[in-house]
Amino acid sequence: MAGKFTIFTGKSGKTYFNLKAGNGEIILASQGYVDKTGARNGVESVRSNAANAERFEKKVSSNGKFHFNLKAGNGQVIGNSEMYESEKARDAGIASVTNNAPGATLVEE
Repeated sequence: MAGKFTIFTGKSGKTYFNLKAGNGEIILASQGYVDKTGARNGVESVRSNAANAERFEKKVSSNGKFHFNLKAGNGQVIGNSEMYESEKARDAGIASVTNNAPGATLVEE
């Protein structure tokens, strides 16, 4: 099953997107955008940047959990991951974004 992007409006009134793997698990979440056009542009940025390993910023939180950000060419964060228990799991999350983003469908909720 292929991945998909979902665009939705949050409680704050801002628009967000998630990239979900084929199993429905969220593998990348966006910042809040003013409108759906901004979120759609964010989706396109994920699609174009996910293939570039240098765009992934690998991080470790203060509580020792692993996570990552996907950045655009200008250094702006496009999306961030959940927290992972291990470095290996975080790296698998990055691989999932790389594999799912290019061909993921777009669904507006």
